[in-house]
Amino acid sequence: MANELQGKKIAYLISPNGTERVEFTDPKKALEDAGAAVDVISIQSGEARTMDGDVEPSESFPVDKTFSDVSSSEYDGLVIPGGTVGADTLRGDADAVSFIRSFFEQQKPVGAICHAPWTLIEAGVVEGRTLTSYPTLQTDLRNAGATWVDKEVVTDAGLVTSRNPNDIPAFSAKIIEEFAEGKHQEQARSV
Repeated sequence: MANELQGKKIAYLISPNGTERVEFTDPKKALEDAGAAVDVISIQSGEARTMDGDVEPSESFPVDKTFSDVSSSEYDGLVIPGGTVGADTLRGDADAVSFIRSFFEQQKPVGAICHAPWTLIEAGVVEGRTLTSYPTLQTDLRNAGATWVDKEVVTDAGLVTSRNPNDIPAFSAKIIEEFAEGKHQEQARSV
């Protein structure tokens, strides 16, 4: 699996504060171990503070680029980690939402874990899709036209979703697989 993503460039989002640390670090490491180049992208430059369990401040990580510095056309895939505050902050930022939506418009694979599907609702890309999330988002997702299921990982035409940090191994394996496959024509059906 060491070179499965060689030559692939992945956009990896982080909120200025509130992203769940393990949902940021573990899938990112898996992508890098698979050979992907990963850019950490956020609303503002500098460092972003993560959280453990949504309540305990954790490590800070450097931001490589801001949304104003990048275009989705530069990337082969997108990962959105969760964290209640982190996901809520990202979905409240117009540039972040536009960036997320553009991956679907370009039929590129996207991974979203835990509370990150909130950003997908805001981007208007969940209608008619089957996905999972942290359980408290299921009503929001259904109200946005999605079918919510309680599984560790769900793939729907290039969109990979998982429920929580316990699902990270399955989530990481599946995003690597989807990113290796490349574009998915069905990805644009919900935009």
